[in-house]
Parts: sequence; structure tokens; C-alpha cells
Amino acid sequence: MKRALFLSLLILVSACASDQADSSQSSSLPGHGAITLMVVPNPIVARNVGGNMYEFPFTVVVRETGGHPVNISRISVDVYALGALRVASQTYDAAQIASMGFATTVPANGELRYAFHPQKEVTDDRVFGGVTAEVRVDGADETHTAASATTSVSVSR
Repeated sequence: MKRALFLSLLILVSACASDQADSSQSSSLPGHGAITLMVVPNPIVARNVGGNMYEFPFTVVVRETGGHPVNISRISVDVYALGALRVASQTYDAAQIASMGFATTVPANGELRYAFHPQKEVTDDRVFGGVTAEVRVDGADETHTAASATTSVSVSR
């Protein structure tokens, strides 16, 4: 009975979920630093690394488009099952990004690439049918004017 109720709820949530994969948005002010964001590959392909552990390798590509350097302050990843149920979240601040060996300043009209390889336990691989991730990058230019970009990607097995 509980299993049937759970599966019914799962189907209902899946039917109501909005598909946001491949969407992106950026916010900036004219005359200041601006960034765009892309995740490669899209979809992110989960690799089984043993038992219920999966690796989710992806690269975040940040491009500066406003003609001013942008200092990256944070990269956030939120993972959703069935479009609405957040199942994982990870935030990397500037110090963590630098400690991983990555630059934190995107040069004017330049590009940075951040390669991530998070591993997570997935106890039921049926969840891969409706998993998306929202990636957000926050930063500011030399005048401390905020610039951010967000994109959504799908996740498959």
C-alpha cells in the first residue's frame, strides 16, 4: 500500500514538474562586468563507480561578456528529482574554488573552466528519469557591481 502510494505520488510530481533543462539566464548592468554560463556535457552523464556510488563529472564554463574582469565569489549546484524535489546541494565559495587550483577572476572578454567530479550515492536508479541540476555562478566586477548567471541541465545515466 505504501509503495503504491509512493509511486502514485512520484508519477503525479513527475507530471507536474516543469522541464527547465537547457535554460539559462544572466544578470548584469550595462557598462559593468557580465558573465554567461554553460555546463558541459549537457546532459551530465552519471557514471557508476561501484555499488550505489555514482560520479557526476561536468565542467562549468564561465565567459565574461561585459568587457570588465569579474571576480567569482560562488558556484552553487542544486539537484532536483522530478523537477521540484531538491535532493542535493553544494556550494563552492571563492576560497574553495582557489583551493581546488582554479582561478577566481574571469578576465575581460575571457573565459574560465571549472571541472567538477562530485560523487553521490543513488540507492534507486529509477530517479535518473527526472533529474535536473541548476548551476549558478555569482561574482562582481572591479566596482563591486554584481554579476550572476544561472543555467539548468539534465542528468542521465
